[in-house]
Order: sequence, then C-alpha cells, then structure tokens
Amino acid sequence: MGNLEDITLRAIRVLKEASVILAEDTRSSAILLKHHGITTPLLSHHKFNEHRQVERVAGRVARGENVALISDAGTPGISDPGFLLVRTCVERGIETECLPGATAFVPALVNSAFPCDRFCFEGFLPQKKGRQKRLLALAGEERTMIFYESPFRLVKALEQMAGCFGEHRRACVAREISKIHEEYRRGTLGELLVHFSSSGVKGEIVILVEGNDGTCSR
Repeated sequence: MGNLEDITLRAIRVLKEASVILAEDTRSSAILLKHHGITTPLLSHHKFNEHRQVERVAGRVARGENVALISDAGTPGISDPGFLLVRTCVERGIETECLPGATAFVPALVNSAFPCDRFCFEGFLPQKKGRQKRLLALAGEERTMIFYESPFRLVKALEQMAGCFGEHRRACVAREISKIHEEYRRGTLGELLVHFSSSGVKGEIVILVEGNDGTCSR
C-alpha cells in the first residue's frame, strides 16, 4: 500500500499472528512491517516465482500454518500475485480468507467524477501485442473504464486510447494514490496526451475513461 497508515487494525493483528508473510517485494514490505512493529518472517512471492512455489505454500497451509499474503500496493490478486495461490488452496479444500483493505482503483474511480454505479475494470493492457485490439473491443463500452498503467507506457496508452475512443472522450489520470504526491489530472484524452507528453510522469498510475454515451466518436 502507498501510505503506511492505509492498513486496518485487523490486518496488523493477522500479520503479527501469521507463521510467515508472503510478500511481492520483501524490501518494500519490510518498511511496512517495521513501522507497525511486526516481526513475522518474510518470504518472497511474486509473478516470477509464484508458479514454482504455490504448491509448496499450499502444503504449509494444509499442515496448519497460518500464511499471510501481501502485495506492494493494493490488494493481492488485483493485478498482483495471489490468484494462483487462492485457487490452489480452494482446489485442495483449504480454507482461505481475504481481509478488506486498500486497492487503487476504488478511490480513483470515486474521485474521478465519472459515474461509478457501473464500471469496467480492465487492469493492465498487454505490454506489446494485443493492446490495440483490446482497446478497439472497448470502444462501445458504456460503463466507466479503469486501467492500470506503467508511467513508462502512459503516453503510449493515452495516444492509443485517443485513437480508439476519440480524442474528445473525457478521462482522468490518477497518480500516486494515498501518497504525498497524489494527483488527479482530468480532461479529454487529447488534453491529457498533450500534458503528459510534455511534463512526464512518475509513480503508480490509474487511467479512468468515461463510457460511450452514444455521442462519442473517433
């Protein structure tokens, strides 16, 4: 999570009581644990090793250990490691529990000023092949659309979205949610493309795009 205070009292208790904590990046997680006085051992668990160790971790849980899983920012499983472990445990009849907590797209959606009664969460676009195809398939989507993006690909994403959705489609770029440099930049896709092409950007990015209300055109 971005802000060290974005954690519940229940989560702190569970992390203290766990046998081991699986962390996407043990260095980042160590800062959080130290801040809250949590001394539970950390074990690296990320997208590059989760396929290799998911059965072993599920076995530890089956033997009675309490294993906690956290991610660097947001909720495990939401564009972060976690899905494979939960599925493996469920398939083996092992009880799992998800604690409510911070996730980036919910505050970004609420604060975007776009309708949030119905929305479409798309996560990260493919890094290379398939980006244009995915966006074209969403051109007629009527719900507010939510994307995660790397700061290094933000300009490319805005350019492709303007091409597929129309440069006059309204959008919002939310950056560094809950952190010191939190920022919401609103405007049309064309305006946002010009802004970020000239200013650059850093940090965690959420892009929100208004749904097609029937008047949007490319």
